[in-house]
Amino acid sequence: MNFEVAIKENIFESINQYIFEIKNLISASAASVLIIQNGIIVNEWYSGYHENTKHSRKVDVQSQFNIGSIRKTYLGLAISLALFEGRIKSLNDSVSDYLDDLDDDVIADTTIRHLLTHTHGLYSPLKRMFPAGTDWKYNNAGVNLLIRIVQKLFDQPLAKVIDEKVLRPYGLSETGWRKENSENLVWVNESYAGEQGGEANLFVSTRELGFWGYLHLTKGYYQGNQILPKPIIEEAVKIITPATLDETLPRNGFFWWVQDWPRNSSELGGQLPKGSFQSLGIYGNALLVIPKYNVVAVRMLNQTERNPTGYDYLRDIQTFGNMVSECILSQEALN
Repeated sequence: MNFEVAIKENIFESINQYIFEIKNLISASAASVLIIQNGIIVNEWYSGYHENTKHSRKVDVQSQFNIGSIRKTYLGLAISLALFEGRIKSLNDSVSDYLDDLDDDVIADTTIRHLLTHTHGLYSPLKRMFPAGTDWKYNNAGVNLLIRIVQKLFDQPLAKVIDEKVLRPYGLSETGWRKENSENLVWVNESYAGEQGGEANLFVSTRELGFWGYLHLTKGYYQGNQILPKPIIEEAVKIITPATLDETLPRNGFFWWVQDWPRNSSELGGQLPKGSFQSLGIYGNALLVIPKYNVVAVRMLNQTERNPTGYDYLRDIQTFGNMVSECILSQEALN
């Protein structure tokens, strides 16, 4: 994975400063920002240390952050791959078609589409909050079922699927599920049972998370090669939320938040153009793709404390996206 670097310091300095202020506000020790435009790194910034002590390792290009829920987009790609290869017949297939050990009364009428878009209504495989497709609730109940489905369909765990289909073909070596701390990991003081893709322990360097977004921007095309078939990416980032869902609720692709028009409850800033898509992780990390501007933006943080009084994560992430959009538009105006 190689990108040309042409830093435009004056254009994006406001974003770096904003993330620095957020880092301090939420008591994170580490932060970074990366912006790729037209296949070129135009902004790259690192700040802080792997831990809350200046005696620990400084954050740099090799530092790998735990990306939290952004891992779901890797799961989404595996499901899109299964759909492309015919392992899944339709997004409207019942979950019970693929997992036969679930309570029929609880799982009834729940589809693959519902699991991908947080409209499944499940609190757990044993408890339901609302009928599938009638509301939206962000949790991991659908994620955990899809991880099991990937294992069954490919006869190997999610981490193995991603390694074989994405990481090795594209030459990515700074992405992976890790259960043991090491020098390059920005550790978040948690413990994990395994490295097979079933837990929230996917660590990625800032550049490789940017590359993950870039692959979705280019629909799998890189350096003259179409390694992942284009339809797999196209399917993953289009809106698949049930059309009958209340218009005020977010719209999702394969776990991506996708912009059709601004919604107050969406993590996408209102200034982002239609077709933009984004994923956010619990530690403050975000990956934003803006196809209209040919831009990918990454922010990395390692928040481990509760949100401080007065901090609104939704306003924060919307502000980040809006600032990226404003910087790109101001640059175009100067040109």
